[in-house]
Parts: sequence; C-alpha cells; structure tokens
Amino acid sequence: MILSGKEIQKRIGKEIIIEPFDKRRINPNSYNLSLANELLVYDHYELDMKLPNPASRIVIPDEGLLLEPNKLYLGRTNEYTATDRYVPMLEGRSSTGRLGLFIHVSAGFGDIGFKGYWTLEIFCVQPVRIYPNVEVCQIYYHDIDGEYDLYTGGKYQNNKGIEASKLYQDFK
Repeated sequence: MILSGKEIQKRIGKEIIIEPFDKRRINPNSYNLSLANELLVYDHYELDMKLPNPASRIVIPDEGLLLEPNKLYLGRTNEYTATDRYVPMLEGRSSTGRLGLFIHVSAGFGDIGFKGYWTLEIFCVQPVRIYPNVEVCQIYYHDIDGEYDLYTGGKYQNNKGIEASKLYQDFK
C-alpha cells in the first residue's frame, strides 16, 4: 500500500523525516523533492565496474545549465530523508518526464532504513536546461509486510552529497 499525501504529512517528524519540509510540496500520494545546485560527471567515457571511476563536480548556475543528450549526470536532492518504517521510492515528476528528462536511470527503489540525500541519475533525450532548486522528482512510501531488516551499514547510508557508483566495493 502507498501512503497518501495526508498520511505522509501526519508522519513527518515521527516515522518519516524530510528536511527541509514544506507542506506545499505534498501531493495526493507523494512529496516533491528538489535538485541541489551541483552535479557530478564521470571524467572518462568508458567506465569500469571493478574500479572507482573519477568524476568532476559542476555547479548549476542560477541562469541554468544546458544538459547534453546521452550523457549521465549525477545530482542529488536538497532534501535529506529517512524512515525506519516505510519503503521509500523515487520517481521523476511528469513535468520533467515530458521534457525528456529522466531523474533516475534505474535506482528509484530505496531500502527501508535508508538515511541520506538521494543521488539522482539524470539523463536527457534532447538538450534541456536545468536550474538549481527546481522540484524535479517525488518521493512516495510503501508499507512493508512481515519481518524486515533495516538498511543500516550500506555503502550509501548517511551520505552528505552526490555519490558516484561504489559497485567496485562488491568485487573485494
């Protein structure tokens, strides 16, 4: 079952943490999250799963940044989220999707117990100008049935910024 927007709002500060929180961003069954003012781009065209892949930071100026098609940009939400009770999920907003802007390539599923900022895997179909602090995605929450373990010591837990892939750690 997905929580309604009213239920999300009732649980803020208790079972669901979203900081900063603005009640105007509540939707019927989700909450809008916004894009921070920086991105990471990988330095090399060819990436290797077994190695750390170096990346460079780009600041998104107030006047916007034009994204190139077929290039992966890693961004992050301005909002820190946490929950030990629900499964958080992330989706792009329909307004960003209608511009051909994908907010996550494949990782919109969160683990129960995740605490941190969401790294966004941004990809566009055609050139599109983006701006800092725009509401680009939405978080929603699934109830969970049965016994479960919390995501506590994962490689992305308690992140402070944009996280490039750490898949290489799985090969050790």
